[in-house]
Amino acid sequence: MITSLVASRNGLQSAGMRGFTLVEMIVAVGLFTVVMMISIGSLLSLLHASRKAQSIEAVVDNLNVAVDSMARAIRLGSEYHCGGGLYSVTQDCREGDSTVAFLPNGKDVSSPRTVYHYNAVLKRIERSVDSGVTWVPITASNVSITSAAFYVVGSDHSESDNVQPKVIIDIQGSAGIEGDPMASTFHVQASAVQRLLDI
Repeated sequence: MITSLVASRNGLQSAGMRGFTLVEMIVAVGLFTVVMMISIGSLLSLLHASRKAQSIEAVVDNLNVAVDSMARAIRLGSEYHCGGGLYSVTQDCREGDSTVAFLPNGKDVSSPRTVYHYNAVLKRIERSVDSGVTWVPITASNVSITSAAFYVVGSDHSESDNVQPKVIIDIQGSAGIEGDPMASTFHVQASAVQRLLDI
């Protein structure tokens, strides 16, 4: 029986059927490794792009909600004040400022003002409904606002100015995955014209 196994093995080798040599195995494993490294690199790039797209989508959603709510509240308000000083006194600022205040819709002139403010230290936009006593952030923590300005024109109620009060909001910033050097940047502008006719 042993002689028949040896004979059949010798017959296979003589017929040209034999196993892989060590060199062939090393070449095959090397090629497999190169293909796998390229595939894994492509997969990691796709995962990174997917996470970045999700981050951008979250930022856009958050900014849309924040800017829309600001624009709606400003549009329905009146008695606009931009910059420092008494919020109850109307004040234009064509050069822009980090703070805008206004009288909310349906309130009398002695009511507290709603104030939007860019906090440069915490890099976020905040809102106060009590004339700046307490502040609540309206932008998400994963959004870093690098600059924000509010421009107010036509707030003086002059009959001769023929300008409907308007507030322009200009926000710039970045967002991305924490620790990612490739953060996505954005620049958003919106305008809100006072709904109450004042021309």
